Amino acid sequence: MAKVAVYDMTGKEISQTELNDAVFGITPNKAVMHAMVVNYLANQRQGTQSTLTRTEVSGGGKKPWRQKGTGHARQGSTRSPQWVHGGIALGPKPRKYNFTINKKQRRLAMKSALSSKVLDNNLIVLDTLTTEEYKTKTIVAMLNALNVGKKALIVIPDADTKIVNSARNIPGIAVTLTNTLCVYDILNYEKLIVVKSALTKIEEVYA
Repeated sequence: MAKVAVYDMTGKEISQTELNDAVFGITPNKAVMHAMVVNYLANQRQGTQSTLTRTEVSGGGKKPWRQKGTGHARQGSTRSPQWVHGGIALGPKPRKYNFTINKKQRRLAMKSALSSKVLDNNLIVLDTLTTEEYKTKTIVAMLNALNVGKKALIVIPDADTKIVNSARNIPGIAVTLTNTLCVYDILNYEKLIVVKSALTKIEEVYA
C-alpha cells in the first residue's frame, strides 16, 4: 500500500496514512474516464433548443406568384427554407442527450481518476478541516500553507455550510461531499484535497 503524508491546516506534516491499492493504486483506464466525462457533460445539457420548420412559421399560405409565365422559379410558399423569414430546414428540436454507463465502468472510472491523482502527486490528505465562523481568509490561509495552485477540489465527509460558504468566493476552488464526488470534478481540478475521514469513506465505498 502506498503511503501519503497527512497535513494539518497550517501545512505541517503530522503523520502518514496508507492508501488502499484497490482504490488509489490501479492503472488508470483513460478510455473509461473519457467516457464518464462525456456522459457527465451530456447529462448537463438541457436539450431545449428548437427552431421553427416551414409548417410552424406563421404566414405563407398564399402562393407568391403564378406557376408559369413570370420568369421566376416556381414557388409555393414564402415560408420555404430558402426565403427570408422562412422556416429552418433540419434545425435542432428538443431532445434528450443523456445516456447511462453501467455500474462496473463507473466504479472503474472513479478509481482510475483517484489513482491518477496519486500518480501525479496531486492528492493532498488533510487531517481535519474546521472553521468556527464564515471566514474566507481561513480557507485561503490553508491553501497557501499547502502550496495549492489555482484549481483545487476539497472533499469533506459531511455537509458543513461554514466550510462551503467560506470557500465559494475563492476562484478555482470548490467543495464537494464524498457522496457527490464525480470523475469530472476530480479530473477538472488540478489538486484533490481530501479530509482524512472522507478518505476513509471513499475507500469503504470503492474498495
